[in-house]
Amino acid sequence: MSLPVNRFVNRPILATIHTDAFRHNLGRIRELAPQSKIWSVIKAKAYGHSLEAAFQGLESTDGFALLDIADAQWLRDHDWAGRILLLEGIFSLAELEFAIKLHCDLVVHNEQQVSWLETFKNHSGNPVNIFLKLNSGMNRLGFRPEQYRTAFHRLHSAGYHLHHMTHFANADQVDGLPSVGEQMECFEKAIEGLQAPSSLANSAAILWHRNALGDWVRPGIMLYGVSPTGVHADIVRSELQAVMHLRSEIIDIQELKKGDHVGYGGCYEAPEDMRIGVIACGYADGYPRHAEDGTPVWVDAADAKGEGVICPTVGRVSMDMLTVDLREAPNAKVGATVELWGNEVPVDDVAQMSGTIGYELICALAQRVPVLIK
Repeated sequence: MSLPVNRFVNRPILATIHTDAFRHNLGRIRELAPQSKIWSVIKAKAYGHSLEAAFQGLESTDGFALLDIADAQWLRDHDWAGRILLLEGIFSLAELEFAIKLHCDLVVHNEQQVSWLETFKNHSGNPVNIFLKLNSGMNRLGFRPEQYRTAFHRLHSAGYHLHHMTHFANADQVDGLPSVGEQMECFEKAIEGLQAPSSLANSAAILWHRNALGDWVRPGIMLYGVSPTGVHADIVRSELQAVMHLRSEIIDIQELKKGDHVGYGGCYEAPEDMRIGVIACGYADGYPRHAEDGTPVWVDAADAKGEGVICPTVGRVSMDMLTVDLREAPNAKVGATVELWGNEVPVDDVAQMSGTIGYELICALAQRVPVLIK
């Protein structure tokens, strides 16, 4: 067990990263896509969970996929000898040389990258794997179908090992356009006769479109136990586990009279005499400022059963604190443990009450929050 990154912070807030949950989720992906190899996506410092934790929990993956070449260097410095995929490829000719030295696989999605690769002299003697990206309808990155075959042949002629790749725009929606079926039809037409492995499925496709996986899948959000749709029931049905647990404590309790107001702007008015708990967590810690009244927080109720209860937030979230209605936890005291998200409170539920998605919350965990890798 590692110590928190900053062990001298005296506030009780703590994010615990459970590497056993990483291992469990990776295992579930292998069960869902048994014929595919896995790129574990760890961009944005492993979705806010830290490269250290992801490396510990996902070391049995087939490869890591990321954006920043500095993160690729970190993996090599920590003795990762497996494959690394740069999801946006390289941004300069100088970076290309560095990426080859690090034995990185490259996504190629534009003409400039093809030109750099054609002129590059690979003196390493190591084969370079290219994942050529097709824009099959998402219209973000990739070659349009009429351009794709030319780019493929150019890179093949230059001696690179080619793979086909695309990204689904609406694998998490029933009626989203373009549909997975439409994108697959486009993909299959574009690559017809071009023999190479493929990489297709993101988290949503792994869960709901297992006819569209490819030789390599690219799970991201599901590795962290968060739903691609924002609906926590998807995580329950898929038997995934939350990796990040954000906890803190009640640092004060206020006794309100009916009609008293709470917090900046006095937006919440007590409907009766009641107790509210003040929690050491605010938007400077990464908790969403726009969380609505009623956002769930788990509170150690300190009752005879030794069970916790869900208590709703009241009033505006401030920089360092938020407040909860303790009427369901009459015995809660100063020092009581609370969970902001994790096992008891799904991060997807907090996100829904805040007009955002779970991705944003876990990625936005503030640097000042101590992290325990367990």
